[in-house]
Amino acid sequence: MGKNLISQRRGRGTTTYRSPSFRFKADARHKSYLTEDSGRTVTGTITELTHCAGHTSPLMQIEYEDSEIVQTIAPEGVRVGDKVAVGPEAEIKSGNVLELKDIPEGTLIYNIESHVGDGGKFVRSGGSFARLLSKTKDNAMIMLPSKKQKSVNLKCRASIGICAAGGRLEKPLLKAGNAYHKKRARNKLYPRTSGVAMNAVDHPFGGSSSAHKGRPTTVPKRASPGRKVGLLRARRTGRQR
Repeated sequence: MGKNLISQRRGRGTTTYRSPSFRFKADARHKSYLTEDSGRTVTGTITELTHCAGHTSPLMQIEYEDSEIVQTIAPEGVRVGDKVAVGPEAEIKSGNVLELKDIPEGTLIYNIESHVGDGGKFVRSGGSFARLLSKTKDNAMIMLPSKKQKSVNLKCRASIGICAAGGRLEKPLLKAGNAYHKKRARNKLYPRTSGVAMNAVDHPFGGSSSAHKGRPTTVPKRASPGRKVGLLRARRTGRQR
């Protein structure tokens, strides 16, 4: 009897394959959303810039005038001691947070909320930004980094500017050790062993007889979990002509 596939073991949700969020500094959200604060502007001071293993961009710690301390994603061009603001009368500059209805069309934004008050869900990786294209009565149309356009509630908040650490991918890893530490920070599966390199007990494609298994790599939709490797429920295979 064969062993479970790695995908089956990962699906159990054990700590072996779970992201180590206990090591992350913060969730990197906007200032807490309070109904009574929706009409006023609150200013704060950047007190610290930190690195977090759970994010590809640095975090900035902000101490607001109402004594709330927030860690959120830092934009390009900010430094310790800069002033930032949250509210409808905040200036359109990097680091400030406003509702989409108060942001002019064409502005570059990041850390955009999906639902009102969730703290930010979209465009959070280093160097990324979205563009506010247009606004209607209830919704705003934004262009995501993938060039896909998405409609969002006008009351959702977003930060002005571009996420910091834009040149992160320009530096090559050079060696497997650097890739190992990069993956280990978030407990990603690395290195990934191909099925044909495994033993027959570990994978349907495994075994030392040959790399050509003499069996199709397509599996039906209702196959057992241990068979679901390769091309799942494929309509066609090979190059498209």
